[in-house]
Amino acid sequence: MRFSHVLRAGCNTLNLTTPLGTILASLTHCDLELGPDGLILAKNYERRFPVAGAFTVGNVIFFRPHYTDPREVPELMAHEARHSWQYVFCLGLPFLPLYFASVAWSLLRTGDPASRNPFERHAGLQAGGYREQPTRSLVAALRTRRHPTSTTGPSERRPL
Repeated sequence: MRFSHVLRAGCNTLNLTTPLGTILASLTHCDLELGPDGLILAKNYERRFPVAGAFTVGNVIFFRPHYTDPREVPELMAHEARHSWQYVFCLGLPFLPLYFASVAWSLLRTGDPASRNPFERHAGLQAGGYREQPTRSLVAALRTRRHPTSTTGPSERRPL
């Protein structure tokens, strides 16, 4: 294993994200196995949240049951490994609120949680199974949020 992989594993252990990931894997009855480059594969994740086919907590990569052998999807593995590095650079748990703020920003700008999320863009949108959506102006996005399309007439709309 390369020094950079040992460094990533050590940092994500010290910042407590890998221990959190292994606890989550245990609580959700995932099958754990050692993966490549110091990563841990948590297979058969069946909870509804998050919706993604795979996600990462520290050095633990969670996979939905339809990924019988995650090593057969090297692009997705590389995408999730980049997220593992993001935990290192965010010093662990601060990654989570930063990530969810980025999801909110991307939803506002595109209606999609990944397209303008810098964490997903850095990890590689296509490798993560995402398609880039076009941006909309902030004015249009806010107008859409304040006045959603409705089939009722103007007199039937409730004030916001």
